[in-house]
Amino acid sequence: MEFKKNQIVELYIDDIGNEGEGIGHIDGYALFLKDAVIGDKVRAKIIKTKKNYGFARVEEVLEASKDRVTPRCPKARQCGGCTLQHLAYEKQLEYKFNKVKNCLERIGGLENIEEKMEPILGMEEPFYYRNKAQFPVGYDKEGNLITGFYAGRTHHIIDCTHCMIQHPVNEQILLKVLDYMKKNNITAYDEKTHKGLVRHIVTRVGFKTGQIMVCLVVNGSKKNLRNLEMLVDSLTEIEGMTSICVNINKEKTNRILGSKIEEVYGNPYIYDYIGNVKYQIGPLSFFQDKIVRKRIRKRIVTVEVELLGEKRRIELGIRLPEDK
Repeated sequence: MEFKKNQIVELYIDDIGNEGEGIGHIDGYALFLKDAVIGDKVRAKIIKTKKNYGFARVEEVLEASKDRVTPRCPKARQCGGCTLQHLAYEKQLEYKFNKVKNCLERIGGLENIEEKMEPILGMEEPFYYRNKAQFPVGYDKEGNLITGFYAGRTHHIIDCTHCMIQHPVNEQILLKVLDYMKKNNITAYDEKTHKGLVRHIVTRVGFKTGQIMVCLVVNGSKKNLRNLEMLVDSLTEIEGMTSICVNINKEKTNRILGSKIEEVYGNPYIYDYIGNVKYQIGPLSFFQDKIVRKRIRKRIVTVEVELLGEKRRIELGIRLPEDK
């Protein structure tokens, strides 16, 4: 059977892909569908075809899988940040466990690895846990100033100031920055023309210290930000605001941060803890941790190390004492 672009098909989803997309088969031909769950029966439109596989978009869920849930975020389907919110959290953990296991077996050449792997540790509440965010700034079709996240595989910004996985304080920060930009005619950067000033709003939050950093990434310098004291006055109304700075990135690049930092308010860093160890975190630092509570209490810490001349990121699981 030959398949063509824009063809409407009905199929069952029987597998899950490497990036969380659903996979269905018709006469041996595989179709990859974003936002589909194993067990779904869907009506879909084919959007791209290859010799042995293709890509399709879910038009309608005809029969919902028992593992399908309603995403808590109303922007989940459009946004490229969360690709599995429509899948029950227990099944998300199962998918991630199998992904690691398959990589160890297929790439690492290890056998019977599942017997040696510990069960995956999830979170009791997998929302509002991230301590760093990078929000691109731009305009919608009507020319309104917006910020949020890119849609999947694009640089089209989905307007989203309330992110369900970032710290809640980010919404206040984003609204204050947008308000300042509107009142002072500060332009957003356009990567096609390389014009405009503000490229990204980068935030960091110390979950244990409560300290907050806001960094504006600009195609210029802080002197181009008119009435900057207005923004400082507004942001410092937020409890915990510790550091406000500007990052200079004048390059025609997709890289978010440049190498030069200009201080605006407070310290050029914030502090946070891993266990009893205190860390100083700047705009260019890589620092990622998350608390996991399920039967035992553990902190998963991602660190960057240099091994044999190559920089690599590794995750360490550190058991923490029980809460008293």
